Amino acid sequence: MLLDELKKYRIFLASKSPRRRELLAGMGIAFEILTTDVDETYDDSMSPAEVVQHLSRLKLTGIDRNQYPDNTIFIACDTIVVIDGRIIGKPRDKAEAFAMVQSLSGHTHTVYSGLTVATPKQVLTDYRATNVDFAPLTEEEIRYYVSEYLPLDKAGAYGVQEWIGYVGIKSIHGSFYNVMGLPTRLLWSMLSTIVDK
Repeated sequence: MLLDELKKYRIFLASKSPRRRELLAGMGIAFEILTTDVDETYDDSMSPAEVVQHLSRLKLTGIDRNQYPDNTIFIACDTIVVIDGRIIGKPRDKAEAFAMVQSLSGHTHTVYSGLTVATPKQVLTDYRATNVDFAPLTEEEIRYYVSEYLPLDKAGAYGVQEWIGYVGIKSIHGSFYNVMGLPTRLLWSMLSTIVDK
């Protein structure tokens, strides 16, 4: 089984996200945290799928993978929200968070996550996209969410696993865990590929 094979590796998650840590731990994978600060810029001509893949690879650029033994795996992920062709990242403050959630209210948006899995000798990158359909939300509901849950560290200013997801999301087409910030099935598949090589 893959979990047994992964025990032979030292695995690093390049992320500060508590959701990604929770999901990776829930997969039964032992890992350590290794983060670096990178300038998360991208070319405006890139498609959303290209952006998240580029950003996930970028998160590993500050790590000298050659300094690690071959049985080391690095995992990096980046998530964005796209509505009406516009990419929405993390809000800078509560006012921007309110505006972001208000723009999602009553509409369907797409959550893209780019995933990079690497060893000192190889790099795999892929992505998943999930459509999320939000019910119309009142200003009072949005204000409550933004003040009580402080969604400033989340793309699109909301967490699907929080109150706003419970009351606001009508349907999800694709991976729920992708919306949380880590496409777990894709990660499992990519880890299988890495281990088999």
